[in-house]
Amino acid sequence: MNIQQNPIIVHVVQQPVESTTIGDVLVGAIGLTGVLVLVALVLGAAFGGVLIGMKLLRRRLNVEPASDSDIIHIV
Repeated sequence: MNIQQNPIIVHVVQQPVESTTIGDVLVGAIGLTGVLVLVALVLGAAFGGVLIGMKLLRRRLNVEPASDSDIIHIV
């Protein structure tokens, strides 16, 4: 018994690669920069608020700073 088999041909079709343009890179960079600037502003405002709050609390409770600390008076 001689069975003749037909060859199986498989064509592998690759998905088209989406090209990255300079616009995509710029939008990504500007987005990342914007997030970093926003985080820096929020953290800076929080830190400044804590420092001002501590100063007001010391003044309200009449607590003097440590004698070995240097006080900078800014008018």
